[in-house]
Amino acid sequence: MTLPLYLLADATTATTAATAASVPVNGYLVIVIIAVALVFDFLNGFHDAANSIATVVSTRVLSPTQAVIWAAAFNFLAAFLFGTKVAETISGKLIDVNLLGGPAGAVNVIFAGLIAAIIWNIITWLLALPTSSSHALIAGFAGAAIAKAGLGVIKPAGWAMVMLGIFLSPLLGFLLGAFNMIAVSWLFRFSTPSRVDALFRRLQLVSAGIYSLGHGGNDAQKTMGIIFALLTAVPAFAQYAVPDTDPNHWSHYINFLGHHHSMAWWIILSCNGAIALGTCFGGWRIVKTMGSGITRLQPVGGFCAETAAATTIIGFTSIGGVPISTTHAITGAILGVGTTKSIRAVRWIWGQRIVMAWVLTIPCAAFIAAVAYAVIHFAIEPFFK
Repeated sequence: MTLPLYLLADATTATTAATAASVPVNGYLVIVIIAVALVFDFLNGFHDAANSIATVVSTRVLSPTQAVIWAAAFNFLAAFLFGTKVAETISGKLIDVNLLGGPAGAVNVIFAGLIAAIIWNIITWLLALPTSSSHALIAGFAGAAIAKAGLGVIKPAGWAMVMLGIFLSPLLGFLLGAFNMIAVSWLFRFSTPSRVDALFRRLQLVSAGIYSLGHGGNDAQKTMGIIFALLTAVPAFAQYAVPDTDPNHWSHYINFLGHHHSMAWWIILSCNGAIALGTCFGGWRIVKTMGSGITRLQPVGGFCAETAAATTIIGFTSIGGVPISTTHAITGAILGVGTTKSIRAVRWIWGQRIVMAWVLTIPCAAFIAAVAYAVIHFAIEPFFK
């Protein structure tokens, strides 16, 4: 008896899915990809260190070495103060992993996405452009997934959140930066410049720390989400992705604010540790762009920009789990602070270059990931079988 066409199609689809799911994944490859993810996380900290320290270095509140150590400490502390909402967005709300052709397909896609994000980070670091490591990562993930399974693999609702963050984070940073600067100028209008400078030199230590806390809380979670997606896509490794179920386990006592964690603590701590280590080494080429290339900052301006960016980042992280660009937030805040002085106080040519880099990040990283997927699938994967 001949099956009806629609039943034949369903049977073919089921057979294809079962065959894909049965393709073995080499355990060493999974470990290699986790290592690559942590390398990306390190480069994220290295690339985005300028965001954390540029203002506090350019105002000479801290030396470069002191600044990176200060920022790195707060990057790591963020592991204990935020939940994993952003990581959950990355791992489950952007790409339909079930359409990637089983564990082997998912592994190849994630590997390609990471490679693309790393390549784009290095390119933009060499050009001294403060682009978004976050958008490079999610664009790489998407580009490789589309190369594997087509546009249907994209989850529109999750990407709507990302696109909203792209537009709102620099805008909110700009508005809050300008508002902070205007408010502070009014509050201290009767104070002498030397007194204001001395006060905000101390306060900028606080604002830089809070900004670095937000940076570690949002950006480290993106790598957590990638590692979680990788492990849960491979049945043999899924058990290592989830937190311990024992309510008395020690790991439940190191989250100080009681946020929900949907993934294992070793993932959280390793990701925050990697980004903190990257910050320690610092992307000095970008510090000059952020600290003085856009506008000249005094301690009061640095404080206003950092608090504006920190408010934006922590708000998106805690409320909606939106993976925003910390680079966009701090750049918008610096532009907002500079604009309160005068339009000419801002070097808009750098603003134009940065915006152009932002526009190019998603399509370029996605294209690099598609190429990387083809190379991995046809040239590298056979060696792990």
